[in-house]
Amino acid sequence: MTIDRLGPIDPVQKFNQSEKAQKTQAKQGSDSISFSDEAKLKAEAYKAVEQVKLGADVRADKVAEVKKKLEDPSYINEKVIGTVADRIMEMFGL
Repeated sequence: MTIDRLGPIDPVQKFNQSEKAQKTQAKQGSDSISFSDEAKLKAEAYKAVEQVKLGADVRADKVAEVKKKLEDPSYINEKVIGTVADRIMEMFGL
């Protein structure tokens, strides 16, 4: 029985042969990115938290003063309600 040669003796020889490199084709156009609605909401929440952190500190003396005034039932009257409503509208630019 005879064994015929099936290929080169050196198995790495076929990988050592150089072939012309193929050029990759560049895609035409530009890259794009999109954000999910959930990511947009989280970004808004993060931005709001950062603005609060950078904002003015809460004045504990003023908070205590208001709490004390609100405990008195005669404090809340039409004048106070009107003043508060006006200030809230000014804050929102209404």
